[in-house]
Amino acid sequence: MCNPGRRAPMIAPSILSADFANLAAEIAAVGPSDVDPGVDWVHVDVMDNHFVPNLTLGLPVVESLLKATDIPLDCHLMIEDPGRWAPPYAEAGAYNVTFHAEAADDPSAVARDIRAAGGKAGLAIKPGTPLEPYLEILRDFDTLLVMSVEPGFGGQKFMPEVLDKVRTIRSRVDSGDLRLLIEIDGGISDSTIEQAAEAGVDCFVAGSAVYGGDDPAARVAQLRRKATLVRDGR
Repeated sequence: MCNPGRRAPMIAPSILSADFANLAAEIAAVGPSDVDPGVDWVHVDVMDNHFVPNLTLGLPVVESLLKATDIPLDCHLMIEDPGRWAPPYAEAGAYNVTFHAEAADDPSAVARDIRAAGGKAGLAIKPGTPLEPYLEILRDFDTLLVMSVEPGFGGQKFMPEVLDKVRTIRSRVDSGDLRLLIEIDGGISDSTIEQAAEAGVDCFVAGSAVYGGDDPAARVAQLRRKATLVRDGR
């Protein structure tokens, strides 16, 4: 599915794998420099210990991060009741606010509220969640986040079987039927990003693959190179 006309691959490091005591510095480490434009988004995993069995950070931390960086924040809400909690992230200034289809009774209504609050609206689906029930509402969203691990914990193994969902949406986007950014989250690394790029992913969330070494910026550049080669058919 190589397509040289497709948008340049986007990299969104997940701060779930960063040093929580130094988040501003960790984000700055993947920001613009004299030799690299830096990452496209910073991915912020919000977990409530209800929708997923883990507890991370919430809106007050996001508000602080927004004061510390100009890089757009991509907030992935793994929480219950997104209708109540998602719009305030957009109001605070998060660029993209994604919530889980499995947590919402009316995903389109939540998307409208996020957009009204000034953010882009994203819909996330777990690996075991079928895509088909949501195909007709994807026009209400700016981003589809395909989970390639079970949400809740970092460092899991990539699940290639979810790429069939990516291929389905890529076909509809390329045909003009949908205008949607396709994002993937979970197990993205040097050894898996090419598979995801081949399937048609636009934006790659990477946690330990970026923050698991001494030079996060170099790791971002390497991931982007690999995805770009696939996009360009080389």
